[in-house]
Amino acid sequence: MSAFAIAQVRSVEFGPDIVEYLERIDATLEPFGGRFVVHGGNVEVVEGSWGTDIIVIEFPDRERVRAWYDSPAYREILPLRTRHMDADAIFADGVPEGYRGADSLAH
Repeated sequence: MSAFAIAQVRSVEFGPDIVEYLERIDATLEPFGGRFVVHGGNVEVVEGSWGTDIIVIEFPDRERVRAWYDSPAYREILPLRTRHMDADAIFADGVPEGYRGADSLAH
């Protein structure tokens, strides 16, 4: 079951560190099967308010998203981002193939 690293980005101080982070992050994702599925971009607010960017990276499972985040390669570049970005980050599991909204009632 897929798992996701999701970041809600409130602000970024764009400079050399962020450029380096962006140039290096893809190489840290590849060994763990990670890929960007949303990276900022154009959002359309249809309910409520939304004042942040969103980043979603998909992994094959929770073990690999955690292994990526804890990997020496990612830990090496992480400060390049955290020193210059105000953001929250979470890991979330996807749902199995065929999942339906009413399946949540069984919990």
